[in-house]
Amino acid sequence: MTDSFRWHPKARLFDSSGTLVPPVPQSGAVLPDTPAGLAAAIGHPAFRIGAADQPAPDPEGRPVFETLTSGSTGRPRRIRRTQASWTASFAVNAGFGIGPGARVAVLGRLAHSLSLYGAVEGVHLGAEVHLLDALRPDRQAVALGRRGVTHLYATPAQLRLLAAAQDPCPDLQFVFVGGSKLDATLCNALAALAPNAQVREFYGAAETSFITLADAETPDASVGRAYPGVEITVDPGDEVWVRSTYLFLGYGDQSVLGAGQEGQGPGGTRWRDGWLSVGEIGSLQSGYLYLKGRAGRMVTVADQNVFPEEIEALLQALPGVSRAAVLPVKDALRGHALVAVLQGDAGQEDAILGSLRGTLGPTKAPKALIWRDDWPVLASGKTDLKALEASLSWPG
Repeated sequence: MTDSFRWHPKARLFDSSGTLVPPVPQSGAVLPDTPAGLAAAIGHPAFRIGAADQPAPDPEGRPVFETLTSGSTGRPRRIRRTQASWTASFAVNAGFGIGPGARVAVLGRLAHSLSLYGAVEGVHLGAEVHLLDALRPDRQAVALGRRGVTHLYATPAQLRLLAAAQDPCPDLQFVFVGGSKLDATLCNALAALAPNAQVREFYGAAETSFITLADAETPDASVGRAYPGVEITVDPGDEVWVRSTYLFLGYGDQSVLGAGQEGQGPGGTRWRDGWLSVGEIGSLQSGYLYLKGRAGRMVTVADQNVFPEEIEALLQALPGVSRAAVLPVKDALRGHALVAVLQGDAGQEDAILGSLRGTLGPTKAPKALIWRDDWPVLASGKTDLKALEASLSWPG
């Protein structure tokens, strides 16, 4: 396994129309978010797809590249890392059959690190790679079936749209899920969409790459055990720390926290003695990692620390909810209260509120539900929390 990205002799790259995309001569370090951009990136000593208004990455004497964070709670940041930090995990994932004879598909934009990862990995290991971002979800489902795709990288948001097409993909052998945890409803829909596929959920971050891997044996509330080559520890304050060969070098702005630099960076990122934290709060139980949420999203309600992510996961498992976001609002008595912004069947509101209050109690349960027909999302497919907050009108 080389330390830089390569075109495997048997790799082939296809765009959304099914047209073969050949290797492209290197032209610059900042590349377009297109199949041709990806073709030019492979073998480049330093590149970034997207963020054309930002400075180009510096090779620094070794193959490097930049990805972008999802930007769920702010402007996306440029993540600087070595190409070797990804090729190390390519060697692990080859064990899932990714290589010559496999057909790999990604659904999102290449500026999103999960899609970029799946595409580069497939080319590096010799698979057919299909970039389907330009297609509507229903046509993506058709393309997966017609092209006999065997391995799929996707987020839960992308899978939710794909499953709605109700067009089964029997050739799928593995579905790799990143970005957030699958809820029970989506798991059932995914089983119908890909009846012959094994589902592997990965937990990680743009700064860490893989942290855990979940499979059918993983407890429902857990995000899995440590991914091969990853060490995980939880400090007395319940903050999760990781150490591995997959960690990033630093942010694109090199004046901001870099590898090994003690202190705090954007979004709660911190280095300490070679260990990295992205501000996640959780616990380890019998080798399985359980998460509460990011410290940066934690809110105090009547002197209780509440993690919106825990409530969002609870909501996603309830009938009538297809998307959920929990946001804090000012409250004269409790300092803050919570409201839940939902997409789905508003006719289930009374049942949803009753379930939340019965499970969480009157303090932690959202005091109101706000239903939306549209749903703002980022390029990664994650909920655009900033856009939801900006649109929220609350009298409290």
